Amino acid sequence: MNRNLLAFTLLAFVAVPAIGYAQGGPAAGAATGAVGGAIVGGPIGAVVGGVGGAIVGGILEADRPRFRTYVQERKLRSTTWDGQVVVGGVLMPNGVEYYDVPSDYQVKTYRYAVVNGHTVLVDPATRKIVEIID
Repeated sequence: MNRNLLAFTLLAFVAVPAIGYAQGGPAAGAATGAVGGAIVGGPIGAVVGGVGGAIVGGILEADRPRFRTYVQERKLRSTTWDGQVVVGGVLMPNGVEYYDVPSDYQVKTYRYAVVNGHTVLVDPATRKIVEIID
């Protein structure tokens, strides 16, 4: 019985927030995660699922289409990189052009770059990709 509870808890913590992400961002992810968590783990599961669902939503979730258009209109040069463009990937220390995110997007801690044709948000201190925009 404890194995089933563990399996359902893991499923709620991993799968339900991902479903929330697909349905429309942090708010939807939080709601979906809370419901899934409540089903599996009661009130504590609802809290854990809600937080997990909100985190998966993405930094620019609501503004993603507008930001994508903004970058495309600028016609920036794409940096060629041998690595994979994935969240968590660390970009090379030299040769990447980083750009400030305009203030109306309210993303002050990150910059963006165009790498292998993909627009990515990057933590400038670590060069780590934190979100892929397209």
